[in-house]
Amino acid sequence: MPVPVFLHGRTVRLEPLGEHHIEGLAAAAAEDRSSYAFTPVPHGPEATARYVAEALAARAAGRALPFATVRIADGLVMGSTRFCELDYWQGPVQWPPAPRGPLGDPLTAIPDAVEIGGTWLSAHAQGTGINTETKLLMLRHAFETWGVRRVSLRADSRNARSRAAIERLGAVLEGVHRAHTRGLDGMVRGTAFYSILDEEWPGVRAGLEHRVEHRAEHRAGAGHHHAPERTRPLVSA
Repeated sequence: MPVPVFLHGRTVRLEPLGEHHIEGLAAAAAEDRSSYAFTPVPHGPEATARYVAEALAARAAGRALPFATVRIADGLVMGSTRFCELDYWQGPVQWPPAPRGPLGDPLTAIPDAVEIGGTWLSAHAQGTGINTETKLLMLRHAFETWGVRRVSLRADSRNARSRAAIERLGAVLEGVHRAHTRGLDGMVRGTAFYSILDEEWPGVRAGLEHRVEHRAEHRAGAGHHHAPERTRPLVSA
């Protein structure tokens, strides 16, 4: 299981999720919950404490690597995201194929494939470029530090905004699993699956870096006083 890491960008820092983030996460999630229809986002301090405890348990079990999304300028917690569905391909070929844990020391093992999920942002952080930079940091770590072959993302098939945001990253739609599971509203939902492969990463990276640079230039030109766009709320599950 990869050890927790800090990932630093221009305007955002991803910190290993911890109990000290509970208050900030609860405040972020309480701003405006109208964009959270398709993704589990905790509501209130008690629910946020459970959310963090479950994420830490998943990390301890080697199933996830959760982060708090933090604005560098003032240390404000703006949401959360994580690596999950870590898959290891070393060792004898396994049939039928299925995700499996690492061989050898789990503390030094690195995955061959991983998923990015559980992403949500506070209302005021949505549409500001934070998600783009967050994904750039995570994809760069997955492909360039771990050397994974594949990064997956998924979304409720009904979540048009989240799917469009994933596609803007440069991810390829693999298909929709129809009647795949139950959604937060209790309805049976389809799930849209996307992926980015290691050979696609250079092109995806160039596009993301261009978007992050363009956003930085726009902020500098506006003197940081422009109102953020509110047209692209970002959540995925």
